[in-house]
Amino acid sequence: MTKGTGKQSEENGLLIDRQRCVGCGICASACPFGGISVQNGTAETNAACTLCGTCVELCPAEALSIRREEQKADDGHRDIWVFAELAGEEQLAPVVRELLGKGRQLADARGCRLAAVLLGGAGSFREAELISLGADLVYLCRDASLADPLEQPYAQVLAGMVEQFRPEVFLFGATSFGRSLAPRLAARLGTGLTADCTELAMGEDGLLRQTRPAFGGNLMATILCPARRPQMATVRPGVFAPAAPDPNRSGRVRAFPLPSLSSGIRVREQVQLPPVESIAGAPVLVVAGRGIGSRKNLALVQEFARRMGAAWGCSRPLVDAGWCEHAHQVGQTGCSVAPRLLISLGVSGAVQHLAGIRRAETVVAVNTDPQAPIFQVSQYGIQGDCVEILREWLRQLG
Repeated sequence: MTKGTGKQSEENGLLIDRQRCVGCGICASACPFGGISVQNGTAETNAACTLCGTCVELCPAEALSIRREEQKADDGHRDIWVFAELAGEEQLAPVVRELLGKGRQLADARGCRLAAVLLGGAGSFREAELISLGADLVYLCRDASLADPLEQPYAQVLAGMVEQFRPEVFLFGATSFGRSLAPRLAARLGTGLTADCTELAMGEDGLLRQTRPAFGGNLMATILCPARRPQMATVRPGVFAPAAPDPNRSGRVRAFPLPSLSSGIRVREQVQLPPVESIAGAPVLVVAGRGIGSRKNLALVQEFARRMGAAWGCSRPLVDAGWCEHAHQVGQTGCSVAPRLLISLGVSGAVQHLAGIRRAETVVAVNTDPQAPIFQVSQYGIQGDCVEILREWLRQLG
């Protein structure tokens, strides 16, 4: 509970003007975390306060405010960094090319360098490839102890790099490893992290606008990290266009010495799991929505996709209903796709779904509702029952 009897008291950055506070309790009722209450006729905060700002907006007496630590403009943080994750036989993970493409845009907007950070074993590396994809600088740390991607030693090395070279932004792919490594590093550095971003933009103030789905994908939230550096985000694969290689680009490689690692983790055995085919890179994709009517009609969609030589996916309601696995879900809360041809069957087109297919070259949509949002992004639209049309297409395909 907040102590003191002065005009203002502070805990967790929330300021309470005791001369203005009337003890109405609106702030306490509105707080979703139980971080504020009314004691002895005045508001008091506790450790549950997250500085969300809800109470500040609703206080009728304007007795509440938030004081945040300001980041100094001359703090030395400047460059945009991308974690160059390796996949398999020291090949770059596909999302790295996407991060470098967006990172190049951010660096140009900010007027700073784009750096790629590469960690791994003592084998051949991809420094030249990273430079050709847009990096001005490659920070390199390789050692046999880093051959296996483990969160703890990688976070130790990356934390040392950040503390020495002070980047302004650090981007990670939202892969299995990236989603595990990035929060561990953010905790070490005492900075914020926005997960699963679908859009990034750099403001003139140096603040990275990090946009991601919120409340189950029903709205998009733009998040800022004004008081800590680096600004960190993970980005979903398939969201941004990959960088085009330019073999004529030049850049520098800077080796980083391996620090003393304290990890006690050892990899005793690696088991290769069966590969899971992703719909993210499918050139032709058939997507089913609630308009297919019933689960049994999903077999028609799958058969149509097979005859078309296409992959198949679904909208979120079908996953929620248990008809499809999440790996087939198309949209910002599933998989962002960029096929040459997307055939949409009975999908109305919620905002998060449309955002997930925005890079599709040609969209053919079938829906009974002429006002369905999917028609706003489709090049070809058919108003009608998607199951009837699907059966006719199958008949014509033979």
